[in-house]
Amino acid sequence: MRLIWPHSLANRTALVLLAGLALVQGGGLLIYTLDRIDLLRLAEAQSLGLRVSNVYRSVVMSAPDERQAGLRGLDEASDFAATLDAGPATSDLEPAPPPVQRAIRISMQFAPIPQGMRWRELLVRGVPSQRRLLVSMRLPDGEWLNVRVTIGRFLPFLSETFLVSFLLMTLAAAVPVIWAVRQFSAPMRDLAAAAERLGMDVNSPPLPEQGTAEAVKAARAFNIMAERIRRFVRDRTFLLTAIGHDLRTPITRLKLRAEWMDDEEQQRKMLADLDELEAMVAATLAFGRDDANAEPPTPLDLVELLRTILDEAGDAHPDAAEAISFTGPDHQVVRARPVAIKRALTNLVQNAVKYGGGAQVSLAPPQEGAVSVMVEDTGPGIPASELERVFEPFHRLEPSRNRETGGTGLGLPISRNILRAHGGDVVLTNRPGGGIRALVTLPV
Repeated sequence: MRLIWPHSLANRTALVLLAGLALVQGGGLLIYTLDRIDLLRLAEAQSLGLRVSNVYRSVVMSAPDERQAGLRGLDEASDFAATLDAGPATSDLEPAPPPVQRAIRISMQFAPIPQGMRWRELLVRGVPSQRRLLVSMRLPDGEWLNVRVTIGRFLPFLSETFLVSFLLMTLAAAVPVIWAVRQFSAPMRDLAAAAERLGMDVNSPPLPEQGTAEAVKAARAFNIMAERIRRFVRDRTFLLTAIGHDLRTPITRLKLRAEWMDDEEQQRKMLADLDELEAMVAATLAFGRDDANAEPPTPLDLVELLRTILDEAGDAHPDAAEAISFTGPDHQVVRARPVAIKRALTNLVQNAVKYGGGAQVSLAPPQEGAVSVMVEDTGPGIPASELERVFEPFHRLEPSRNRETGGTGLGLPISRNILRAHGGDVVLTNRPGGGIRALVTLPV
């Protein structure tokens, strides 16, 4: 059942409707066929009645000593036999149904037999299921004419007409059903696509409010929700920007005042704290800003971007330049926001170089519409319980990744936010030989 049961609502609805229509059509054809069988049996009974009456006419109008010879020459068909006996033939057949008897009796009335020569008694035995029929008639002189008939079998269900009619009716019903189901499920597909676009770009265009009343109502509710989300993001961005602007001014004043301190040791510590505070403010603003969504996506060569990031990392950390490498194709074009995607990949490479002593970056060919970038290092690794928590804002690992090393706990969350805004993701795992592997997926 799971193999034939579709996953989409449209296909499920179409399958149920078509199955119901096929069942109804099959039932209708069955009723029609059964009625047709009854009509065919009555028609055959009438035909048999005419044949029997013709045999009777030939016998009754012949001389008694010529009747047996006449019977042998009347009908040599394998399904028809007639004999003259002293009485009605004995048989295990049941009396024929009234409709069959009535059809035979009526049809026999049309034979041109003189009134004085008509049969004195008529017995009809046999049912359609037994496929045999026995008609016994008493002649005016007392002899009995016994006619045995083999009834044909009706198999309308095995005929091509029945199957072709069923297929044509099902096909004629399937076309409007599938069209209607696709039309009715289109708003749901549009809603899902709009939700996916909203997840990747909060400033995506609104969903058209058209279609049925229910579709218009759902689209309107979705657009209202999207506008509230955009307003919430704008308010959050405005709040963070205001806080950053207000904090930078006192930080600058404190730096100026620290320059006039006489104690050089205290001056150095204070300036270091102020630099750290300024870096935290800048990182917080970068995390909260909507720059990634505001930047338009453009086609870019991911290989060239990775090489540029690795070159910059090697220049910034000359001691780890030998442990920085790249493997992959010569070119791979993706559609992304250049500044944002560079920030996300730079954070991952810098983490690998800073905490793992190097960065081995590899790019895999596209599979199922997405490319995979692996950033690996040979550092101490991360406890399994922390592999997902490091993506939480301001979450740091102790003692290797603390404020003294310059970390603010926002690099990985920023990278994941940017990649997810592009429709991708990043996942961390521990390498079997030690170190961290960051697996980045990005749509082509």
